[in-house]
Amino acid sequence: MDKEQVNESQQFRAGYVAIIGDPNVGKSTLMNALIGQKISIVTKKPQTTRHKVLGILSGEHYQIVFLDTPGLLKPKYLLQNAMMDFAQSAIEDADLVFFMIEAADPKMGPEIEHDLAFKKLKSLKKPVYLVINKIDLVKKESLLPIIDFYSKNYPFKEIFPISALKLEGTDDLLQTVVKELPEHLPYYPPDIISEHPERFFVSEIIREKIFERYREEIPYSATVDIIEFKEHAGRKDVIQAEIYVERESQKGILIGKRGKALKAIGELARKDIEVFLERPVFLQLYVKVREKWREREEWLKRLGYK
Repeated sequence: MDKEQVNESQQFRAGYVAIIGDPNVGKSTLMNALIGQKISIVTKKPQTTRHKVLGILSGEHYQIVFLDTPGLLKPKYLLQNAMMDFAQSAIEDADLVFFMIEAADPKMGPEIEHDLAFKKLKSLKKPVYLVINKIDLVKKESLLPIIDFYSKNYPFKEIFPISALKLEGTDDLLQTVVKELPEHLPYYPPDIISEHPERFFVSEIIREKIFERYREEIPYSATVDIIEFKEHAGRKDVIQAEIYVERESQKGILIGKRGKALKAIGELARKDIEVFLERPVFLQLYVKVREKWREREEWLKRLGYK
């Protein structure tokens, strides 16, 4: 590195920020809000995020690489083990950590010592910020006991009450983090918002629609594999995707009577895919049974979970 590069490095700040916490506290919503674009899929169901999703925010003198993570939980099957590995690797890669909790369910009391997300903090030797999300759903006076409890139980660098959905407090959070980033050259070109390929985002959009439209075990037993992605200049891109479930009964529910349910998923997904890609697409969906795919390492590797 020459002298000019050293000077530039001293002026520019860049770093990785991991967003961790229990399932469904708003981690993906926060990353999308800070970047100003939808990178992570968001639903009302817990465990929507399965991967470590990378989102990049670049400014004139800084670059933040956010790492959205699956909600921390005790794994029940191999897929959830892989999800927890993603979360752990994000924590290890990060320069700073956002520990997110929900204002309406802050988990205060002796049980906090057994909380998986909180226990992760005990071994960290890097700055951790407490982010209290969804403050728009509670009265302001209820925040003081939460702040008092958590500040006494862990040496957080700072505490930020926010509403990621309504963008309340997010500017203050962002400005503080930029100041705390290490001096470093940017990791990515300024026009890049993620390192994931388009196929990844397409599969995530389809999976988001499954989470939104189905209940009980269907969303958690389903995954999406893009088997064809062809770009055509002047014509619609052709995308073929296979949706894998674990049982024939799940396949029937997903397809629906005369294929109407699957058609609805395809129409919703296609619209969002076209917005994301900024071009028209022809989307074909197929449903196949892959018994116990969540427990089979070879399938997890093929699907990018390993």
